[in-house]
Amino acid sequence: MKPRRRYKRGYPVAILIGLETNVAVLWKVFSNVVKHEKTIPFDASKDDPKALYNYQEAIINALRPTLKEGIRSVILASPAKSNYAKSFLNHVQSHHAWLTQGLNKVTLKEIAGSADTLTKVTTLTRSPAFRQIIIEATAEETENLVDLIEKRLNNQNTLVFYSLKEIEDLVFKPWKPSKSKPEYLLLTDIRLAIRGKSRLQRLMQIATNRNVKTRIIKSQSAAGKRITQLGGIVLLTTID
Repeated sequence: MKPRRRYKRGYPVAILIGLETNVAVLWKVFSNVVKHEKTIPFDASKDDPKALYNYQEAIINALRPTLKEGIRSVILASPAKSNYAKSFLNHVQSHHAWLTQGLNKVTLKEIAGSADTLTKVTTLTRSPAFRQIIIEATAEETENLVDLIEKRLNNQNTLVFYSLKEIEDLVFKPWKPSKSKPEYLLLTDIRLAIRGKSRLQRLMQIATNRNVKTRIIKSQSAAGKRITQLGGIVLLTTID
């Protein structure tokens, strides 16, 4: 009997939200596959402001765990000529400015199409329009990461680490109050591919389990080039 081939999903790239008349479906987009995250039904009228508010808040709450992992690109898919994406964006701007402002802001993009079933998502994500919007979203995200890296490098109240051993020590050991606490673990796709892949994957898994935001950055992006200059891996910290 042949050994079963391992399913390779790759690294997380974005969050895709399919907004339909009576449901919102969240998907995590990886470099190789798309994985279903959560389905949020809506059984009221969108003309009911309170019901619509609660529904959109439920979408925000469903987003939070994935955002905490460090993914900052969100794609909103809704049928052509519908206003579901616009309505959600208005909700974000009115009630969750933290998503669109500051160094940790999220890049939000719209695309016409349906993403409420795996079949529809597969069709959508294979389209040239989706590939282009992913390129645009991740480009904006990496620009934000460059700003974050440079500001941390110039901030005396935070520390930046480039040594893999130092990074492992910080991520693996207990964190003490008033000491540096890992916040962002950033590494390039090339660093992951060619240098101690299993060791880096273990580091990323433990970092994610401990609520450190982890991101794999394409080496040719603006942030990737800057991280490459720093050795291909960077840990940004904060002090409680």
